[in-house]
Amino acid sequence: MGIQEMAVPDAYRVTPYLIRDERGSFHESYRYEELARSTGHVFRPLQVNYSVSARNTLRGIHGVAIPPGQAKFVSCVRGALLDVVVDLRLGSPTFGVHDTTILDARDGTAVYVAEGLAHGFVALTDDACISYLCSTEYVPGTQFEINPFDPELSLPWDAGLTGKALLSDKDEQAPTASQAAERGILARYDECLALYARLRAEEGR
Repeated sequence: MGIQEMAVPDAYRVTPYLIRDERGSFHESYRYEELARSTGHVFRPLQVNYSVSARNTLRGIHGVAIPPGQAKFVSCVRGALLDVVVDLRLGSPTFGVHDTTILDARDGTAVYVAEGLAHGFVALTDDACISYLCSTEYVPGTQFEINPFDPELSLPWDAGLTGKALLSDKDEQAPTASQAAERGILARYDECLALYARLRAEEGR
């Protein structure tokens, strides 16, 4: 698989090598050692989530507070998505920077999102299904939402929307990044770096 760092540091685009024949195709989506070697991040999934979305459904921007933090390995297993990663780590030199990836079930491209970063997507097809491998199990009260239409973030949803965005009430009423920072919701860049280092040490890396 090809692994390339995105415009958001500590987020990586993973492009599998598909083996095709008359029956169809095969590819490796995730391999622990390969991701760790290429990124310096230790990622062991403890929970797997799926969501199914109608076209123009927008989910995000979402993150998990530190502690516990949560890294994600995100792929599309049916249909296609416009995936967005945003650096919302307070004190990060790239705070507010985002990057996008088309995740299409036909080619298996995936995105690794480290702890402290925020993530969202818009469904490009009906019945689109996204898979999340998560480094931590769900802990009530630790997830946070940022308004996806925060004007200061200026995220490129129009590149994927063909109509009005379908949002949950929680996402529509979510605070802006600035409001979340004032409320102490966002992770600090230094605590994210400390968490990455601790996870590497625990794995003997």
